[in-house]
Amino acid sequence: MFLAVILLNGCATIPARPGLAAIPVYNIGGVSYMPLISLCEQRGINWEYDTFTRAINLNKDLHRINLRVGETLIIVDGKTQNLANPVDMYQGTVVVPLKFKERYLDVLYKEIKPAYGRFPQLPIRIKKVVIDAGHGGNDPGAIGKTGLREKDINLDIAKRLAKLLSNEGVKIAMTRSSDRFISLSRRVDIANDSHAELFISIHSNANRSKGLKGFEVYYVSPNLSDSRRALSAAKNLRLNLDNSYFASDSLNLRATLWDMIYASSRAESITLARAICRSIDHELETKVLGVKGANFYVLKGVAMPAVLIEIGFISNPKEELLLKNSYYRQQIAEAIAGGINNYARDYAITETSR
Repeated sequence: MFLAVILLNGCATIPARPGLAAIPVYNIGGVSYMPLISLCEQRGINWEYDTFTRAINLNKDLHRINLRVGETLIIVDGKTQNLANPVDMYQGTVVVPLKFKERYLDVLYKEIKPAYGRFPQLPIRIKKVVIDAGHGGNDPGAIGKTGLREKDINLDIAKRLAKLLSNEGVKIAMTRSSDRFISLSRRVDIANDSHAELFISIHSNANRSKGLKGFEVYYVSPNLSDSRRALSAAKNLRLNLDNSYFASDSLNLRATLWDMIYASSRAESITLARAICRSIDHELETKVLGVKGANFYVLKGVAMPAVLIEIGFISNPKEELLLKNSYYRQQIAEAIAGGINNYARDYAITETSR
């Protein structure tokens, strides 16, 4: 784990990368928008963003487009044009109206077809991910009507997700890689000692009502006090701040640092949870119950963006049959990996400003 202070200065330039998954469309005030970074990478467009002026410059071959967040006026190959709706910011990334994409990007820059595999290599921002397979050993978790055990489903999908991310060059830390019991506190320790950027916990849902079904993602509840959590962490947890020096090591200083970490992690956790839900909704024919806050122990304790994923209801007979199917489990793992990829890509602009 590390603490980075965001310094918003200068320009950030990113080279284009081909071969990306489907790009999400957002509804903002009744207008359809799409993430600009994703569109650029899909077409091999180089982009430059100035964090002071919020100006964006696009270039490829002989074509140049200049935009600014909050403005409708753009410059295309030296000529001024007006958009019906302004360039905007949404969930931490620059978004442009769908009409801009259709009128300019589709005409000037053609989409590049993927060359290799389903997933591109994740941006350098995501170097390591902790994958937590819920339950295990003498703790089977929920058990379906046919005897399907949650601990087995969680571990299988966790391993599949680990393999997908490993194939893209991401290092993986597993809280468990076999059928054994790992305490919640030990899972938190593994995560915090891993120096990873993300924590993904895999679970299967259950309810007395057999009719409940669907996929949902949790982040640490906004009702949980960051300051109280920070004070507890300052007393009980170790800060791994590489190459950092502080004049004192007071409890107040440690609590302040933990408070900053937790506040930042919650915001990114929400964004990650939404990205995973969108990917599931796009890839699978399942009901998406959405993003929710909760006080799960592992989410409260880890010092990084963290989500707990409920992949389906083992108590629902139809979903239990689906979860028994290895192909369906692979689809879930691929959709989660796709959500992580989208999260990493859409946050690339933030990382380049650090």
